[in-house]
Amino acid sequence: MSEFRTERDSMGEVQVPAQAYYGAQTQRAVENFPISGWPLHNDLIHAMGLVKFACATANHQLGKLTGTGKNPLDESQVEALLQAAREVSEGKFDDQFPIDVFQTGSGTSSNMNCNEVISNRAIEITGEDRFAAAKPIHPNDHVNMGQSTNDTFPTAIHVAVARSISENLIPALRRFAEILATKAKEWDRIIKIGRTHLADATPLRLGQEFGGFARQLELSVGRAEQAVKAILELPVGGTAVGSGINTHPEFGHRVAGVLASETGIPFVEAANHFEANAQRDGLVECHGQLRAVASTLFNVANNIRWLGSGPRCGFYEVKIPDLQPGSSIMPGKVNPVMCESMLQVAARVMGNDGCLAMSGAAGGNFQLNIMMPVMGQTTLESVMLLANVTNAFVDRCAEGLEANEEACNAAVEQSLSMVTSLNPHIGYEKAAQLAKEAFKTGKTIRELCTEQNVLPPDVLNDALDPFSMTEPHA
Repeated sequence: MSEFRTERDSMGEVQVPAQAYYGAQTQRAVENFPISGWPLHNDLIHAMGLVKFACATANHQLGKLTGTGKNPLDESQVEALLQAAREVSEGKFDDQFPIDVFQTGSGTSSNMNCNEVISNRAIEITGEDRFAAAKPIHPNDHVNMGQSTNDTFPTAIHVAVARSISENLIPALRRFAEILATKAKEWDRIIKIGRTHLADATPLRLGQEFGGFARQLELSVGRAEQAVKAILELPVGGTAVGSGINTHPEFGHRVAGVLASETGIPFVEAANHFEANAQRDGLVECHGQLRAVASTLFNVANNIRWLGSGPRCGFYEVKIPDLQPGSSIMPGKVNPVMCESMLQVAARVMGNDGCLAMSGAAGGNFQLNIMMPVMGQTTLESVMLLANVTNAFVDRCAEGLEANEEACNAAVEQSLSMVTSLNPHIGYEKAAQLAKEAFKTGKTIRELCTEQNVLPPDVLNDALDPFSMTEPHA
């Protein structure tokens, strides 16, 4: 059997791998774009299949597929088309999407790739020959009915990104927030010294510190939810320049309804199809929220890394789980590897946001943004990285964190900022003099105040009670 078969499109003949479900237009794109070796993200492929399923469902409801136009389908062919689209959405044909990410900026190559695969698979389901030149279930006339790449490809991007954030990232962030909140509750009675500007500050409780981290993650969940809201409007139904040419007036609304029902995400038809086709501002906003999430994850992981520094020459107020040897030359060294992994992911996502911002600003000329494949790919990469690193961090680090109460307590009395609680009794100026003298002599604030009889012993003890310093008082 030959390794290739000959297919023909409007530009002539093309040699296509013999058993491929795709056809000539896909093969042309494979040959034209030998750029990165990165095919489209699987989530986007699955979303394209789901969008095609929704479009076929809407066209069937509207009587278009079985109507009086060119080559109407019968009911069995419609069912085959729907089944084929469903199979693509379920990941059964991921290996049939070989086109590089860095392709035509509208995603036309990948849209036709999807149309060809669904067409040939649907023909096969009906028992016909998928290799025949005549296509009774046609990639353009039937699979792509009422659509153009310009509205369906960005629709698929929105669907893919919203699903990934909803199904992967938000649960991971919630789980991280919950484990941090649990640690905060467990460690609520452990006093430690605070640090501002990386300099000693007044005491706080380790539970309060971790409660702050937990709140950061709770807010990150909200930001991820806002990221989904930014892309709920779907361009489908606009076609071409946004005018909706060759599309039923109810098509976009019906497709959005099917997609909402299938995903549980409240997608709606775009309020203005000229905006929805031409610009990807919603996707830029979406990724901006992901950048904020990345910033939070960087901050929390970095703080935990510092709190765990040591074990003898750092803070070591929190014990980070030992996971692997940390050095090829220093025996016994163990490093905060999960923190470092999260920092790198956050840096990557922040860099990705520059790609999204540039693509959204410069790519949307007149009636179409021509940077869509890289925008979709980059956003999905960011979501995947954030979700995966968060789950790994919780599993391999956060759940196993332990408080080092001895180290926390040891630094409290040594802090010069203990003098802050004396301000109401002796004033700022006198307190500042005491702090400088304590530093010069190496004595604690308590020792110096006791020597100089600054306050009566009972008042001094109350004022310098570390726990009382961790809460406001009337």
